[in-house]
Formats: sequence, C-alpha cells, structure tokens
Amino acid sequence: MQMEIAHTSAAGQARPRVRVQATDFDLSAEVAELRAGDAGIGAVAAFVGTVRDRDGSAAQAAAPVSLLELEHYPGMTERAIEAMIDEAQRRFGIRGARVVHRIGPLALNEQIVLVAVAAAHRGEAFQACEFLMDYLKTQAPFWKKEHCADGARWVDARVADDAAAARWGLPATNLAGSVAGLPPALPAVQPA
Repeated sequence: MQMEIAHTSAAGQARPRVRVQATDFDLSAEVAELRAGDAGIGAVAAFVGTVRDRDGSAAQAAAPVSLLELEHYPGMTERAIEAMIDEAQRRFGIRGARVVHRIGPLALNEQIVLVAVAAAHRGEAFQACEFLMDYLKTQAPFWKKEHCADGARWVDARVADDAAAARWGLPATNLAGSVAGLPPALPAVQPA
C-alpha cells in the first residue's frame, strides 16, 4: 500500500512530497528527485530514522524489541504532513521537501522515515528538516507498536518529543491524548 500526494515543483514537474508506504526507500534516489531541475537549491538536509531496540536499559534488556509495527490513518496522515510541509515553506522559505514514512511490520535496523528538505541555504534546510521531524514525532497520525518476546505494546509519546515540538509552537498533545495500551488520539485534522 502506498499513498502519494503530488505537487508541481518550480521546474513545473509533478513530484510527490509525501508518501506513506510499506516498501523501503532509497535515500540517494529521493534526494536526487528532490533536487532535480532546481538550480536555486544550495543545500539539502536529510534525516533517516531507523528501527532500534529502545534505549538499552537493564529493564528493557529483559524484553528486547523484535519488531516494530506502524499504523496510520490513510488520507488524513498524508494531508496532515502536506500541511506541515506548507508551514515549513512559509516559516523557512524552503524550495522543496520530501517525507517518506513506512508502515506495517519493520525489523530492527530497517528504515522508518525520511525527511529531506531543499533550500537555498543550509540554515533553512536544517531548521525545516528538524521542524518537520519534530512534527512527525508528535502530531502526525501514526501509531507504533513494539513486539517483544513477552508480548506487544503501543509506544507512548515521550516528554522529550513534546518539548522539541513546543519550541516550534506546536501543541504537545501526544502525552495528554494517549491512554495506556491504546494509540494516542488523532490530531485536529479533518478528513476531506
């Protein structure tokens, strides 16, 4: 399953800015596509998140993560991310962005997410990339479930993620909206 929303680039080509998919992605190909045909791009910042085994504490070592399962709200998720890319363009003057987020079961070390941002200058590229990643961690309608030898559990939001989002003026709704064992509440994005 893959959902895309295409936008027309400065060069007049339709390119998907947001993809939610089960299949892996190629960082080099994604960045090359993002940069194609825009001579005004002077910097590209990219973040790739991967599946890891929690934080390595002694308590968690007893039940290491064997699989991470990601779910989303089809259609709403893509529209919410598109809106945040638009906000990143407004705030930072970026020339383009690409977000690829995987769903379904993912093994340790597999790629989960790509956020790539193109801008005229590195400062704007770095800021917009971090802004979009903080948004994805706290506001985008995705849910994570860790599978361990002793069972599966939904992953709760982290205080550090909400603090990172707050510096951009994004609401910290994850912690207040989650109930133990259930996905957090959906953000205030209306279906089309």
